[in-house]
Amino acid sequence: MNRKERFEKIINYFSKHNPQAETELEYTNPYELIVSVILSAQCTDKRVNMTTPALFKKFPTVQDLAGSTPNAVFPLVRSINYPNNKSKHLVGMAKMLVNDFGGLVPSEVDELQKLPGVGRKTANVVASVVYNKPTMAVDTHVFRVSARLGLTVKAKNHLQTEKQLVKYIPEDKIAIAHHWLILHGRYVCVARKPKCGECGVKTFCKYYGKNLFFC
Repeated sequence: MNRKERFEKIINYFSKHNPQAETELEYTNPYELIVSVILSAQCTDKRVNMTTPALFKKFPTVQDLAGSTPNAVFPLVRSINYPNNKSKHLVGMAKMLVNDFGGLVPSEVDELQKLPGVGRKTANVVASVVYNKPTMAVDTHVFRVSARLGLTVKAKNHLQTEKQLVKYIPEDKIAIAHHWLILHGRYVCVARKPKCGECGVKTFCKYYGKNLFFC
């Protein structure tokens, strides 16, 4: 099976079995999503979803958050990894949105990356989820699953993974493919002991083919 065929088979499988894949972060508008994605760095979506209701109750709009301070935000996010840095990033992000973007979350990745606490992965998530842009956010799950399946070849970092994936995935599937790979890595193709017996794409998987007797 060549690489193009592998992509096609895996995309066809997920298109049929998970056609409505979406983020597990809970949000109601772009402001809430970008806050949630910043908080989700090196933290689980479950923990973020437990934290944000109180945060959004106190700071329901970007203007409210922009008028606050990291010290006021910290108690509300202290259960999240790296709460000090994230408190500073959230307030700085909100201030820049208000001052430079009229309080609106921009749609372009380059503009999103200007915001404090927003790296390429976060920018790609927001652009993809909110604006349905063909951007591929690569986190640890996407990086691992793509390599195991054989979708990427010798990708040494997240950027190389991103470039290889968007080269082969049809543009109209890139946004949802991000969720397919994350969810597959979160629940099936887990880091330590992948659940190959439960995997619907194992017959197309390079890792499974090499480790057939160990899965």
